[in-house]
Amino acid sequence: MNYMNKLIAIEWLKIKRYRTFWVLTGLFLLLLPLWNVEVANGFLKIGGAGKNSMNFLSTAYSFPQVWGNLGFWGSIFIMFISILVIIITTNEYTFRTNRQNVIDGWTKMQFLQGKAMLVVIFSLAATCYLFLLGMVFGAVNSGSLSSLFSEFNQVIYFFLLSLDYLGFALFLSVWIRKSGLAIGLFLLYSMIIENILKGIINHYSDKPFGNLLPLQASDELLPFPLMQMAKNLMSGGATLSLTTYAVATLGWCGLYYFGSRQLLLRNDW
Repeated sequence: MNYMNKLIAIEWLKIKRYRTFWVLTGLFLLLLPLWNVEVANGFLKIGGAGKNSMNFLSTAYSFPQVWGNLGFWGSIFIMFISILVIIITTNEYTFRTNRQNVIDGWTKMQFLQGKAMLVVIFSLAATCYLFLLGMVFGAVNSGSLSSLFSEFNQVIYFFLLSLDYLGFALFLSVWIRKSGLAIGLFLLYSMIIENILKGIINHYSDKPFGNLLPLQASDELLPFPLMQMAKNLMSGGATLSLTTYAVATLGWCGLYYFGSRQLLLRNDW
């Protein structure tokens, strides 16, 4: 425990005065609730503005639906923290502080473990923040707290999703070592490449195995509320269970870590 605390303390010293850390963290903390306030107040309406319009997400912020709804929007805004992980890690190579760590007695594995613990801490912090927002939104929009924890597993799913995205960002950082290129590849893969690959795989397979791709596996744990409603209304069709997606997400997280480990051991500083 003292060893882990020491690594975490050193990582905190590196980032606590780093402006980019506070800017990107602040964007996540600020924009996530503001966006959901807009959605809860009818930003996404059918029929335009006015009393005749219909807010089709009007019940999404009541218990227990609030957990899945916030989790879906959180999966978008977690991109800010993913980019932060890339910048923090690649800066070690840009400014040669990784070599200074070795001079100070660190090993390559301690370097990786420090960054991996940051990934876990950021994921836990984001999940705790999502939980607090869910309590606030749910209390405001629910008439009863009887169903408070009936779908609380979706909060756990958000933790897995955060771990998946941040772990993938860490792997890209260790592999590419250039912040601009790593961020570009991260955005390109998450927004375009993976969707193309998913579509191709699902088209040629009996089951949606394309949904098991690195980031898509965790995205399937927290689908858009309306998409989930549509799936519940549809009958038939091959599907995969949430347990399958959760196990796949954990498997990818393990691969990110061991892949980063092999890259560090194989490559020079």
